[in-house]
Amino acid sequence: MEFNSIEFKVSIRLVLIFGLLCGAAYLVIQEQWTFVVLILLFSAWWVWELFRMLTKTQDELNQFLDSVQYRDFSRHFDERHAPEELKPLRKGFNQINSAFKVISKEKETQYLYLAKILELVDTGILSYELVSGEVIWMNESLKSILGIPYLKSIQSLNQRDHELYNEVISLKTGDSKIVSITKDFQTRKLVLSMTAFHTDDKVFRLVAFQNVNEALDETESLAWQKLLSVMTHEIMNSVAPISSLANTLKLRVAEMSAESESVALEDIELGIDTIRRRSEGLMRFSQVYRNLNKIASANLQQIPVRVLLENVKQLMSPTLNSKNIQLDIQQQDQKLQLEADTNLIEQVLINLLVNAIEAVRDVSDPKIIISATLGNHNKVIIKVADNGSGMAPELLDKIFVPFFSTKKSGSGIGLSLCKQIMLLHRGQILVQSVEGKGSVFTLQFG
Repeated sequence: MEFNSIEFKVSIRLVLIFGLLCGAAYLVIQEQWTFVVLILLFSAWWVWELFRMLTKTQDELNQFLDSVQYRDFSRHFDERHAPEELKPLRKGFNQINSAFKVISKEKETQYLYLAKILELVDTGILSYELVSGEVIWMNESLKSILGIPYLKSIQSLNQRDHELYNEVISLKTGDSKIVSITKDFQTRKLVLSMTAFHTDDKVFRLVAFQNVNEALDETESLAWQKLLSVMTHEIMNSVAPISSLANTLKLRVAEMSAESESVALEDIELGIDTIRRRSEGLMRFSQVYRNLNKIASANLQQIPVRVLLENVKQLMSPTLNSKNIQLDIQQQDQKLQLEADTNLIEQVLINLLVNAIEAVRDVSDPKIIISATLGNHNKVIIKVADNGSGMAPELLDKIFVPFFSTKKSGSGIGLSLCKQIMLLHRGQILVQSVEGKGSVFTLQFG
């Protein structure tokens, strides 16, 4: 309706100008030159007014188009002090601006909502433009996973981790693959998945980086529990009758020996005794590894971390003093609390200290440090660090596997048990190690 009003006013002016020109033409024929001049002046004035109105309208329209182009929907066109012919136009512009403002606010709210969701998820998200490689978005989880503050372009990833860069750019839409990355001497497994979308004649890629270490650890732990359960059952069933039979045969041979001094009987007795000792050894072996299946739940309670560490230090002090090993406890927040099973976590710390003592045995100035801090998301972190011999990089993925040990006399159960206990606490145990410089075991509680 507003625009029709402007068109009506323009039409009236055009009709009036046309009528005046027709009158002027008639008066020229009548040779009424005075009236002709007056009419022409009046017509010129109306033409000027029409031109001025159209110019103002064009200026108003240009200003509105500029505000739309630069998305400046906060601009308000003054209706009260506008000329009458421009009031409907300005009113229409303000209505359009208000509508755009509402739409823009809704889009901004949706963007902020989506951004907050992406910041809260544990999965790393990376979006980049395919041709230029410019990174459009990366969330905090990805920055934490990769250990980088930002990426200007996908090519920047090539400078930081060439192998991961090749894996990312080789992904196809809908593909998923598991890759390993190393950060702070820790190896993590990630599932990469990618999708692509088009907008503004450009192609964008959206890549997800999902840390699956914890899920794989839990699955691996369950698999080992099932394997150990079957193994111990079969070994116990097989060894127990052998041991019993060996004892019976030994008694029979002893009775025969009382009646005969045959050397053959002595050899039989020695062989049977060897079988018995070996059978008992196998039974003890099965009993030790059965411990991996005994821990099914944790009795969680709020405990002061300071008390936990002091108890472990007091328990291990005789061994540490006898070997001249210095043990430091570092805890800035003395009120730090931990929800855990005291007995189980003490067992983990003792196992780590025993390993650390073994690692520093050939060091001139042996030292072990236990520190407790509050990490991201209020997670309690306990670290056991030593300045011992360290471990080779290829061993770091194997030390938590049952039966694997770097010690000649080790059983391979200690760190496996530690890992299972941490999984019960919804936490994880990580290791950093450099050959010749030492190791750091990190307990991160969920």
